[in-house]
Amino acid sequence: MQRSLFTTACTGLLTGAMILLQAFTAKAGGEGFQIYLNNKLILEQSGSQFTLQSLPLDKANINDELVVYYYHCHDKGKARSIAVKDTKGTIIKEWKFGDASGPRSGMKIPVRELLQLEKSYAHTSISLVYISQQLPKGRALSALQFTGKSTTWRHQQESWPVWQVGFVK
Repeated sequence: MQRSLFTTACTGLLTGAMILLQAFTAKAGGEGFQIYLNNKLILEQSGSQFTLQSLPLDKANINDELVVYYYHCHDKGKARSIAVKDTKGTIIKEWKFGDASGPRSGMKIPVRELLQLEKSYAHTSISLVYISQQLPKGRALSALQFTGKSTTWRHQQESWPVWQVGFVK
């Protein structure tokens, strides 16, 4: 009788200790991405939630190349593609890539092809999206911004300087 009570108490303590320890254990892995423009890192994010940031492009970048690296949690990307989508989720243009062969399997996109979208989508919010077997609905990486004409939206935390606001008399 005492032995079964002792065993029950030890089991309860051990279970409680395991639950408590798991609360303080860091989760392994994670996902993230990097975007390079001509071998220069211009955008990088990792973690469970990404903040959509603008990717400004203009005619000066016409001969440049974007390279996107996407990292999956302990997995290599399969059936990868980079797409440009509008706010309704419609794919405007898509570049398909093979399965990732390693951690540095970049996806190259000529900036010239992105700038060709400016004519038709200059006044539309469009974004660069990563799609794979692991993320079939896609993950927005960046909002595209052409030649100073914003194709993105203002983030909620961004504020307007008071001295730039004009008043009508």
